[in-house]
Amino acid sequence: MSNATRIEKDPLGELAVPADAMYGVQTLRAVQNFPISGIRPLPAFVDAVVRIKRAAALTHKETGRLDARLADAIVAAADEVLGGKWRDQFVVDVYQAGAGTSHNMNVNEVLANRANEMLGSERGKYSPVHPNDHVNMAQSTNDVIPTAIRIACVAQLPQLNESIQLLIDTLAKKGREFDGIVKAGRTHLQDAMPIRLGQEFTAFAGTLARNLKRVNEAADYLRDLGIGGSAVGTGVNVEPQYPALMVKYLNAMMDGKLRAGADRIQLMQSMGDAAAFSAAMKVLALDLSKIASDLRIMVSGPRTGLDEITLPAVQPGSSIMPGKINPSIAEMVNQVCFQIVGLDACVAAAAEHGQLELNVMMPVIAYNILLAEHILRTASRTFAEKCVAGIEANAEQCAYWVERSAALATALAPQIGYAKAADISKRSVKEGVLIRDLVKREHVLSDSEIDDVLDLKRMTEIGVPGAH
Repeated sequence: MSNATRIEKDPLGELAVPADAMYGVQTLRAVQNFPISGIRPLPAFVDAVVRIKRAAALTHKETGRLDARLADAIVAAADEVLGGKWRDQFVVDVYQAGAGTSHNMNVNEVLANRANEMLGSERGKYSPVHPNDHVNMAQSTNDVIPTAIRIACVAQLPQLNESIQLLIDTLAKKGREFDGIVKAGRTHLQDAMPIRLGQEFTAFAGTLARNLKRVNEAADYLRDLGIGGSAVGTGVNVEPQYPALMVKYLNAMMDGKLRAGADRIQLMQSMGDAAAFSAAMKVLALDLSKIASDLRIMVSGPRTGLDEITLPAVQPGSSIMPGKINPSIAEMVNQVCFQIVGLDACVAAAAEHGQLELNVMMPVIAYNILLAEHILRTASRTFAEKCVAGIEANAEQCAYWVERSAALATALAPQIGYAKAADISKRSVKEGVLIRDLVKREHVLSDSEIDDVLDLKRMTEIGVPGAH
């Protein structure tokens, strides 16, 4: 990399900017001020801000406020970024001054410098295209960043839906495949009444389906945009037709379902919609983690655990114990879900910490919510493809455990009463005798009644054992 620099000036004075940098002086000040994490903005967030600048240029071209030649150059520069170029130029740390002014100016400077190059000018001259006067025309960080959060979340939503739905469908398929396998149910990690392995997997799928519906319901609120609110939501320096035109041009780049918000002041003041979306993803993650943990319990063994299912072997499980295979993908899912819970806690705290007309904690909200959306998507797809799709049932082991369940005495209660059934359950455990064999030995029921009352599959459906 060259050590050459160029001198740029902002309201604080002059600064030497790397000559080959597409960003400018205000971006460099932010880099110098915030050497915090080394974490740069996520691509989805960069894309969202760039889309806003592109839509603004087209809007101002249509209204005549911005010269068509300058507008076209800004659009062309934006298209390059959206096409994958100049990604290394978005360099401001996630943890920065409030509201996201540095993020906003980073994009403004990159697009201005590139637009000027296309028009025959030089980086750092900011003529004829200026980052504030032209790229940021009729905008404020205060309406750009909350709008960017909203459209970035919405932009990633189809991929999130696709991944979660794949996992739902894969679990449902296993539910159908395993429907004939009766196994021991467990509550409190203790013996409970029989359940079909297929019922468990079908329930997993249903749980995630309910959660996905809730995520999409929360996401719908994010489609209301406050762009055009400018500094405090009132729309100062903004043409009356600007909000509607912005939505039109953003919809042309998105899914066509964005809306101009009815109250731009409210949409600037509150991060509640973002917090609700984050919370919905958090709740989905809680249930997803529970499913992953259940699979880890069912696969425990293979000799000293339940061993009811087999998960695909994706890697050796131990650097010292030969032949050991661990539930690696399920363990990864647990960790991702824990991370999402933590990200949501940060979003919730940051959402509360807005004051008056603005929430200045938007940069960390943006990063956390978009990271949660990203890792939830990738983890769910990986879980579906590399784990759930390859699960096999150990039917013999399931049958072995269910026959030894002390809870089978529950089916006897309608015939012989709770107290006597409880006694049989306790004696079965103490003597190491199957419930079925003990009932037969003690002549508690006739042979035909035993087969009827202790029909394991019938126990997995609503009804009273032995009743006709």
